Amino acid sequence: MDIKIVGVNELKKGDTVLIDKQSISKITDITFSAPGKHGHAKYRIEAVDVLDGKKRVLILTSEDRMEVPIIEKRNAQVISINGDKVQLMDLESYDVFETDIPEEFKDKLKEGSQVVYSDLMGKKVIKSMR
Repeated sequence: MDIKIVGVNELKKGDTVLIDKQSISKITDITFSAPGKHGHAKYRIEAVDVLDGKKRVLILTSEDRMEVPIIEKRNAQVISINGDKVQLMDLESYDVFETDIPEEFKDKLKEGSQVVYSDLMGKKVIKSMR
């Protein structure tokens, strides 16, 4: 997974950040406090982990920097469905792999349909259907 370094003051609600080099999180809220007499401006960032849903809160100065993952979306075809798991084949590399079916796609996925997925720190997550 590729990453880029971005200043905290450039982040906005909805951006995805890497927290502690292990947690890919989507920013749900950013608040800004003005600098004090002897201090720096502070940012309070609330983010929710994309994989486990845990909420994380960070307090950073305006001069701090964060890692932003570059998430690549790929296309795959559904080969088979086994309970809560789905077997997919990447349409470019023809790799076959198995992943969990997200709640919003449980009744919609069918064999032969195409999906868009992302590889998040080794875990493949279905993002949408085509």
